[in-house]
Amino acid sequence: MKSRLCKRLFKFLREEDGPTAVEYAIMLAAIFLACVASIGSMGTALNQKFNNIEQQMPK
Repeated sequence: MKSRLCKRLFKFLREEDGPTAVEYAIMLAAIFLACVASIGSMGTALNQKFNNIEQQMPK
């Protein structure tokens, strides 16, 4: 059983599907983090802009 598991593991590591899937997962995570960071900073900037507009409006 152990040798069968080792054979399957080595076969998985030799094939290109495993590393490719990991690379795509890392790229997807990096893109997701970049999107979250940019949306967060854009939201902060928009919030400040709307606060400035609100303060300039006559009451």
